[in-house]
Amino acid sequence: MTAHPPAATHRGRGRSRRAVAPFAAASVLVAGAALTGCGQQRDADVYTVMNSSTDESYHRWDAEAMARCGERLGVTIEQQSVPASQVMTKALRMASSKSLPDVVQFDASEMPTFADAGGLVDLRTLGLSTEDIPEGIVDFGSYQGTYYGAARSVNTLALFYNKDVLDRAGVEVPTTWAQLRESAEKLTQGRRYGLALSAGGAEDGVFQFMPFMWSNGGDETDLDGPRVVEALDYWKGLLKDGSLSKSTVNWTQADVNDQFMAGNAAMMINGPWQVETLNSDKSLHWGIAPIPVPETGDDSVGPLGGAVLTVPNTGDEAREKTAGKIVACLSSEQEQLTYALNSWMVPANAKAAAVWRERVPELDSLADQVAVARSRTAKLGAGWSSVSLALQSAFQSALTGQSSETALKRAQQRATSGN
Repeated sequence: MTAHPPAATHRGRGRSRRAVAPFAAASVLVAGAALTGCGQQRDADVYTVMNSSTDESYHRWDAEAMARCGERLGVTIEQQSVPASQVMTKALRMASSKSLPDVVQFDASEMPTFADAGGLVDLRTLGLSTEDIPEGIVDFGSYQGTYYGAARSVNTLALFYNKDVLDRAGVEVPTTWAQLRESAEKLTQGRRYGLALSAGGAEDGVFQFMPFMWSNGGDETDLDGPRVVEALDYWKGLLKDGSLSKSTVNWTQADVNDQFMAGNAAMMINGPWQVETLNSDKSLHWGIAPIPVPETGDDSVGPLGGAVLTVPNTGDEAREKTAGKIVACLSSEQEQLTYALNSWMVPANAKAAAVWRERVPELDSLADQVAVARSRTAKLGAGWSSVSLALQSAFQSALTGQSSETALKRAQQRATSGN
């Protein structure tokens, strides 16, 4: 969905389905524990950053960045990496024992849970500026108008296509829904499907549905609205045509990439976290384009994915101030550019993004997508998790036979009631 290492979504990423701590329970834990101060003595010159950089490459890149920032600030910065699916749970446990780290990197879709309970410090009060950050990315790290999370890089989804397959079939890169459906049907031959996407019962599937829902004018506060129904019907149409595998209801975004690389899909919806893997196959000639829109002239609006660096409210103002400087350093223009060039993500800082475009022109269209992308939690904040779970259930029902209207009506009821 979700991104940090490929194991985490946001963002868009392929992460495993997990139990989500009930929002009310999380609020009690954070409010009752995190705000009562540190429960342990800490080395004055040693600071801890908890993140989800369990992948060797990401862990190394982060360690190098922390070493550089530690040297500039005259402190030692230690990295504590846990799987992305465990960051929130781990942070809640640490809050209850008053042992929170100085900086926590949350998936942006999870950050509002801590922020709502008063568990995070307003980064602007710690001196961080949002001057060179696009509004959509500021919103990405904000909750109810307060800036709690600084993104180093962001990502979104795009259409990846096999250049050789499209060329042989005489198919142009589609730009509208009608063209995508026609092209996908034409490209479906033998064991190869025209398109691969993730519609699984996890955040990956929701992340992939957002460009279709939002570009069609759908809204997360009205899941059974006609625009959302149309978007899900479009997915059902692709499945009915045979252009999507029936297994799409079980695939993560990592699975989708595997199918594309194996030659089992001519096109796929995916994100830049797959680029390193795609480039490992020198015989695969791939291209990237914006996700097609309902009609020519519509904006292709995808979800912003990625993680944000936050400063937990521990009650130790001196440490919080230094933690803010660590966040500022890690999210500085130069550090963002270095991280983005390593990870293929798009820098959050507009100036760094401009340089990034020049360095990786093959991903230029991805930067265009990021410029108009939206945060999943901008409207709903901590309430996003209920909507996500409701949509996951709706995909499973609609793509296995139930009408989109019925599935989404149930989803809206679930999102509203929390059941």
